[in-house]
Amino acid sequence: MSVFNRAENPEPGEDLQFQYDDCDSFVTELGELYSYTEEDEFQENAKCYANMTAGSEHKSWKDMDENERTGVIVRAIDGTDVMSIEKRFEALRSLLYIAQGNFLDFDNEEDCLSQSHDNCYLLYDKGVLSLAQEILLTEIHRNENDPAEDKNPTICSIANSAEIRVVLNLLYTIVETIRQNTDVEKEKELQKQLITSLEQPINGVEPLTVVLLNMVVQFCNHNVAAYPIKKILLLLWKIILTLVGGLSKLYDAKCEKRASAGLKPLFENPLEVIRDMKASAPPMNPADLFDPAQPGRRKRGKTLRDLELNGKEEKPADPDATGATVDSNTEKEADLLPAKVDEVRDSGENPSGVDTPLPPGFGTPASFKKQWENQDSPANIGQIALKLLKMKKQQEKEEALKQMDAVKVPPGLPWEPKTKEKDIEIFLSQARQKFIGYQLSGDLTTMAGLPNPTKESVEVLRKHLYVSLADIQMQQESEINKYPLTKYDLDTVPDNPTERLYQSLLPHLPQYMISLLKILLAAAPTSKAKTDTINILADVLPPEIPHSAVQSVKLGVDVNRHREVVVKAVSGILLLLLKHFKLNHVYQFEYMSQHLVFANCIPLILKFLNQNIVAYVTTKNVIPSLEYPACVIGKKVELSAESLEPVDALSVSCWRNLFSCINLLRILNKLVKWKHSRTMMLVVFKSSPILKRALKVRQAMFQLYVLKLLKSQTKYLGRAWRKSNMKIMSAIYQKVRHRLSDDWAYGNDVDARPWDFQQEELTMKSQVERFNYRRYKVESPTIIPEDEDDEPVDNDLHSVLGQKFELSPEFTRNYDVWLEREVYNTTTNWDQLLSIPCIQ
Repeated sequence: MSVFNRAENPEPGEDLQFQYDDCDSFVTELGELYSYTEEDEFQENAKCYANMTAGSEHKSWKDMDENERTGVIVRAIDGTDVMSIEKRFEALRSLLYIAQGNFLDFDNEEDCLSQSHDNCYLLYDKGVLSLAQEILLTEIHRNENDPAEDKNPTICSIANSAEIRVVLNLLYTIVETIRQNTDVEKEKELQKQLITSLEQPINGVEPLTVVLLNMVVQFCNHNVAAYPIKKILLLLWKIILTLVGGLSKLYDAKCEKRASAGLKPLFENPLEVIRDMKASAPPMNPADLFDPAQPGRRKRGKTLRDLELNGKEEKPADPDATGATVDSNTEKEADLLPAKVDEVRDSGENPSGVDTPLPPGFGTPASFKKQWENQDSPANIGQIALKLLKMKKQQEKEEALKQMDAVKVPPGLPWEPKTKEKDIEIFLSQARQKFIGYQLSGDLTTMAGLPNPTKESVEVLRKHLYVSLADIQMQQESEINKYPLTKYDLDTVPDNPTERLYQSLLPHLPQYMISLLKILLAAAPTSKAKTDTINILADVLPPEIPHSAVQSVKLGVDVNRHREVVVKAVSGILLLLLKHFKLNHVYQFEYMSQHLVFANCIPLILKFLNQNIVAYVTTKNVIPSLEYPACVIGKKVELSAESLEPVDALSVSCWRNLFSCINLLRILNKLVKWKHSRTMMLVVFKSSPILKRALKVRQAMFQLYVLKLLKSQTKYLGRAWRKSNMKIMSAIYQKVRHRLSDDWAYGNDVDARPWDFQQEELTMKSQVERFNYRRYKVESPTIIPEDEDDEPVDNDLHSVLGQKFELSPEFTRNYDVWLEREVYNTTTNWDQLLSIPCIQ
């Protein structure tokens, strides 16, 4: 029963309303943390708070001053330091109710959210965040020590994770509130303290990001079953977003890093260019050409054929023909009447001098004159008059369209073209071989003997030369490996949040990537339920099966919404890590990318996109009355069939679904960019029809990344595919950045050699492992440790004899026995020893 499915296709020619950003609005992000099944727990939080403050003077939170509020918070913190689990979590629920804004004291959402904002800063200032992290570690340890019979994931429900959900809700609310932009100086200082505290290890063991990722790994390995995976992923995503920053911070950091490396500034901000783009019409399906429901295309074909006959004499209609034939001929010829007929009729002039419909002779085709003479009955004249009126109305519409403001189309292509040094080198080598007959390998400046057009071409290539940070970093790494004693100072390890995050994730990064992809697979709409898959619905299913139809529909919406939020969080985490690792160092990005590829990330994303993608991005699984904070403010609304009906417009997309799809497309682009072996995986998995169907989504940013993926594989799809998809080829030309001297549309790339694909991947893997071993001492089977025989030897007798050796306790206890046996009771013939030839 799909009550929230919109129409599969919005109105033709209408773009989806969507603005890409780091995340959705603050209220939406808070609401997606809670499932509809948790609705009753809000009142449980309020009840625990009321019980805690029952002994004191009855006073609402908004009437308290700061000292009184601090006293309530300190009392709740003291209540968590008890042995009883029930008492501890009653105090935690009281703190969560304060973080949620004491919603029972307010009648509108704005006041409640404003109070929640102030309370979260106050809670953080009093150390509640550190307290919640310690309690989270305690709960993890308690879940790991549960009996094995309680770990069956198939029988878990929301009741199995009640305690740990309270801790995660409290952590998420505080982090999500404090990370928002603010102009208050005190709040800015607390934001900086939050970033520092999130990077610090909890109790000196591991930071919170590593703790959460280890929880994900344990959940995927079926070691525990009661983890609320959606809340874990959302909290992990927002913590990473808080530590490393979003899109605007990433762009500023990239510009700053290019300037420090002595590189030219970026040509443009990609997000600003994409926001100005307009979506293209989807490609035509072959079946649409024969669709009888589209008479406009068929009529246009008839008009073109008739225009070829314009001015030629036709035979008069057969007087014995039926009326239908006469009517069809009349309509056909009336379509060819020029606009001057209406002009004369409107001006009141009549060339014939008779007050009758306009006779033939003025601006009328010759074929129409013949019919006028043979068909002078009043019925035919009336039909012609009606046809003239229709033409006048059409002309009025055209005049009105001309008076409307024209759409401003930016001149030229949206992107500045780019080229690489390798392209200039290939162009010069070909030109030298052609005109001079010799080569100068590695020389990009000498152009002696080359004609002027070739020199001008080289100047154009140099004008659009783009040197990336990745090229500089790979070149420096190559020099360090080649000259380790003289070039070691080239590698400076930066001290920034991204570097610290990579170092904390590096030991178990492959397990983290596999676990995240497992969850993405389980949450995909196209995945089928299997017995060995993980149960991601354990924190959304109620303890009892719903009995009414309305409750069943509510649960179905909640389950679909839960899956969508999980996909959104996983895609946001992967994209954030890839983009920031690539900016920090390209080999960090390549290390993560390789493990994603080895874990079958490419076919997984293609499987996700292989669905009715238009319906997916325009379907809203949401019940507004059950979203936080609407569900706790004001009078509770009873659910009914009418309240479950969607009321929004067709052109408004589901933000989280379209955000997830764009993130997955961007991840896929990053994995296959400039990697021929991975591009061939797209061809092998037959991604072109999947991506072609995805172009039906009328959103510019979505279509851009689809076109990028199609562009990367057009040279392998064959001439027949390119010939039958010229509309897609034109869209690629108009929207995707051009690489000068890149013949992507013809398949003549000298680098597209299948026998080098496997070697290319192995070479990159060895370079990444060498980088991790040199900088972080991460051992690998392919890295051979330094041989001890190659290390320098100490030849100084005093320093050798002065070295301290650790003796075992057993040897120390039996030292006297060793002296008696090996020294005192042993005689040595020194003359015989010195007569050995090897000693002489």
